[in-house]
Amino acid sequence: MGYKIKEIRTAKKISQQELAEKANVSRTIISQLENGVRTVTKTDTLIKIADALGVKVEDIFFT
Repeated sequence: MGYKIKEIRTAKKISQQELAEKANVSRTIISQLENGVRTVTKTDTLIKIADALGVKVEDIFFT
């Protein structure tokens, strides 16, 4: 999941900080997810991240 968040984020040329601000979550959470330090998170956090990236949660998991 984290690698997909990073892949989408970098394709959209958004920094971790920008994504964190758009999603209203901490940059630390974004970084931990992308680097595999955090492998689980709340559903609402994933929804916020997906919305901020302009994708569906399913896109983060299944594409």
